[in-house]
Amino acid sequence: MNNMQPGTMKARKKYRIAVVEPSILLSEGLKTMFHANAEFEIASCSTNIPHFFERPTAIPPDIILINPMLIDFQRQNHVRAVFSSHPGALLVAIVYHFIDQDVLRQYHGSITVFDDAHKIQRKLNHAINTNHNSPETVDNFDLSDREKEILMSVVRGLQNKEIADAHNISIHTVISHRKNISRKTGIKSVAGLTVYALLHHLLDQNEIE
Repeated sequence: MNNMQPGTMKARKKYRIAVVEPSILLSEGLKTMFHANAEFEIASCSTNIPHFFERPTAIPPDIILINPMLIDFQRQNHVRAVFSSHPGALLVAIVYHFIDQDVLRQYHGSITVFDDAHKIQRKLNHAINTNHNSPETVDNFDLSDREKEILMSVVRGLQNKEIADAHNISIHTVISHRKNISRKTGIKSVAGLTVYALLHHLLDQNEIE
């Protein structure tokens, strides 16, 4: 007989995982791995991104496990924007090919096909704890007008001192803006920022020809 009074123990949250992976074998393997797991459950499996958005669940996922190869090249550095309709979900990459580190930095964590169940669970817990404790996990990845101006100066090849003079601000402020731009876009290289500017219609193709 259970003598525990109602409300004397708070149930531990069970994290809901959505898997976005073209390999049915891998998806089914993850389902089996997390079957009866006390902390995580596979709530849905989709073979591609359109399929994921076409079949929304009543309760949104806490974690989206996704194969980065499903993100087209032009959006690989803007993964969080792709899933902007799920701002509260952690994005965790499923890796079994070489993935550029700049791309992996767009995710809150990653697992590999060589990880066992315990290692995957540890990595997911690490992503959860890091996300909860990090003030840089922001809800707004849009650049401000000033950041767009600084971005354009950067892609046009100006150095920090030149940017500071052009915008009548200190070099320290320029560096701060550049850090914010890198954090929000997930891009550090000038080449990558140039592609970003083109994709967001901040820069005309003729300006770089």
